[in-house]
Amino acid sequence: MRLGLRLFFAFFLINGLAAFFVLRVFMVEIKPSVRKVTEDTLVETAYALATLASADMEKGRLQAGADSTFAAQLQGYTQKPIQAWIWDTRKTTLDLRITVTDARGMVLFDSQGRDQGADYSRWRDVYLTLRGEYGARTTRAVKEDESSSVMYVSAPIMVDGQIAGVLTASKPSSSVQKIVDGAEQKILRGGLLFVLLSAAVGCAVTWWFVLHVRRLRNYAQHVQAPTLNESAHPAQASAPAAIPDMPGELGELAQAMDNMRKRLEGRDYIEGYVRALTHELKSPVAAIRGAGELLQEELPPQDRALFARQVVDQSLRLQNLIDQLLQLSRLEQRQQLDTRHGCSLMECARQAMAALQSHAEQRGMAMHLSGMDSSGPWEAGLVTLAISNLLQNALDFSAENSVIELELAPHRITVSDQGPGVAEPLLARLGERFFTTPRPNGERSGTGLGLSIVTRIMHLHGGSMQVRNRHPGLVVTLDFAPQS
Repeated sequence: MRLGLRLFFAFFLINGLAAFFVLRVFMVEIKPSVRKVTEDTLVETAYALATLASADMEKGRLQAGADSTFAAQLQGYTQKPIQAWIWDTRKTTLDLRITVTDARGMVLFDSQGRDQGADYSRWRDVYLTLRGEYGARTTRAVKEDESSSVMYVSAPIMVDGQIAGVLTASKPSSSVQKIVDGAEQKILRGGLLFVLLSAAVGCAVTWWFVLHVRRLRNYAQHVQAPTLNESAHPAQASAPAAIPDMPGELGELAQAMDNMRKRLEGRDYIEGYVRALTHELKSPVAAIRGAGELLQEELPPQDRALFARQVVDQSLRLQNLIDQLLQLSRLEQRQQLDTRHGCSLMECARQAMAALQSHAEQRGMAMHLSGMDSSGPWEAGLVTLAISNLLQNALDFSAENSVIELELAPHRITVSDQGPGVAEPLLARLGERFFTTPRPNGERSGTGLGLSIVTRIMHLHGGSMQVRNRHPGLVVTLDFAPQS
């Protein structure tokens, strides 16, 4: 299961359980709370009316047929019209019932006139009140119907400090059931809204978190790819990824990953160079050492001259290797070009040809320049260096007395030689650090850095280098047009 779904389900589960228990508590507490409030109201009502009824009880006016002011005022009050709004609940009937019993529990007065003369002495509320205790009860009118229950609360009628009777105030549960039902519906609607809002918040939080985690994951995956400083070939490398802008600890984690990337990149960069340089230095150092050891012995003049020339040649090879390594290292560390001055491909090609003209004449080779000039936001020194390296490779690999052609086109220069070419499977590796191919006539191999320098230069310019074979020779094209 994906991280986002796990987070959402965990969030929803926590909120769902919280909503369930909260709703359960509210739903369970509604009815008891309403009953407590109703009973509290009945207690105050009963004691107030008991005080009012004590005068008539003392004079014996509450008996049936007697002239009781209390009974006359309460008789038939339930028939009075009423239109009341209790918050959002409409009340149209008076449901309070008042009964008065004597000291024996016999009903002297009933506001509804139903149980006049009945014996209430065994009812719990009357029985306890006559004993001087708090009397209350809840009884169902229909045994199987909970909604028919009626709450009774009794208060003593005191005459000369003695309990002369009991006044009972009763109220059916159905009179407050509308309030209970309305409260339950509101709580259920609120609970449902809470769950929906929790789900929406959970989705938003999960989406936000997963979005940032995915950005961090993509950044980590990008960091794993070789960069320009790590890769032997720019085509196989990617530019360093920008640090994702994330809040809080995620941003700190991204910054820490970037710092780790820079450290690892530097370490790998150095390690790669050390390994490659060590490998490349083995041959010339061994040759110099061998020639030096031989020069310590007695040798014929011609052999001594041969070994001395070998020392010089290998020293020049080492010098050339070091110089090219320094050039490549500077190119790999550069991020911007110096384009303050205009750059002409024709002028750069002429400068490169002039620098290698003597070398070409030594081998009896000619260099021909043709095509249409173009200019652009390029760094002239680097463009000249790239063309020079291509010409140097062409001179090294072409046969004597051959022709090297330079053809110019808008934003493009093509160098063609008449050498042996390169095997098709190896074309893609041209431009890798220290990758070389055998030279004609068994001559020593080069450093393998010339085309790597060219590739880096083209990468800095946003261009590309294409290599293809022709028969005979190799064709290398430098395209300075930005890559789409």
